[in-house]
Amino acid sequence: MADHGEATCRQVDGGMTRVFELFGKRWTGLIVATLMPAPVHFADLRRAIPGISERMLSDRLMELAATGLVVREVDAGPPLRVSYRLTEAGLAMEPALKELARWAETYLADGGQCPEQFRK
Repeated sequence: MADHGEATCRQVDGGMTRVFELFGKRWTGLIVATLMPAPVHFADLRRAIPGISERMLSDRLMELAATGLVVREVDAGPPLRVSYRLTEAGLAMEPALKELARWAETYLADGGQCPEQFRK
């Protein structure tokens, strides 16, 4: 029987844990990716991400704002409009998100499965 003592177990990196606590939630990555090019009004953001409810979008935006990745800005009306933009910290995620997109193009087929040639 294999020894599963403390010496043989590795702990997950703390930084990686924090990243996936935030980005492991559904919709979070898509919201950040949508905000990457420029600020977006709430209604436009909702339309850009098919399937997300207004409530979920609002919740995720509040989480991202609380972490310091997104800023909520109220545009003086009329009509009164709310837009969201990435902070410097949020924009700094661009290289990582682009790399993940490249990885997905190579290793994930449209159905989300790794093609057979990469399963070795």
